[in-house]
Amino acid sequence: MEATTKIKRSVQIRQQKEAAKAVVGGASVAKLQDCPTSPRKMRLVVDLIRGENVFKALSILKFTNKEAAIRVEKLLLSAINNWQAKNEGKNADDLFVKEVSVGGGRQLKRLRPAPQGRGYRIRKRSNHVTLIVDTKNEIN
Repeated sequence: MEATTKIKRSVQIRQQKEAAKAVVGGASVAKLQDCPTSPRKMRLVVDLIRGENVFKALSILKFTNKEAAIRVEKLLLSAINNWQAKNEGKNADDLFVKEVSVGGGRQLKRLRPAPQGRGYRIRKRSNHVTLIVDTKNEIN
């Protein structure tokens, strides 16, 4: 009788991740963690570029007069570079912003002095942004 060896769950997950990395082509992801801007302000900027062509989205962000636009522009450039590294030799002309999501990050809680010895709580919010770029051809 031979004993069959069972693969650990952690090893299976690692093998799946390596197989996913080995696949050439497809979408590319970039993440921004703990950005010190409130999620509501970030969503105003992110909604402008959702579903747009990458180059059009870059121009929109360049001329948007908000601080969050600078951070999202850098994130979009990072996603484009990730896609180019994954798809060597391919042209990025038909690349577009497939998905963008903003989630709340941690909150720093501070106290502001208030009248009569009280303190008002201030919540300094942060957010996490996930940006996915892909080509129009591969959506089928």
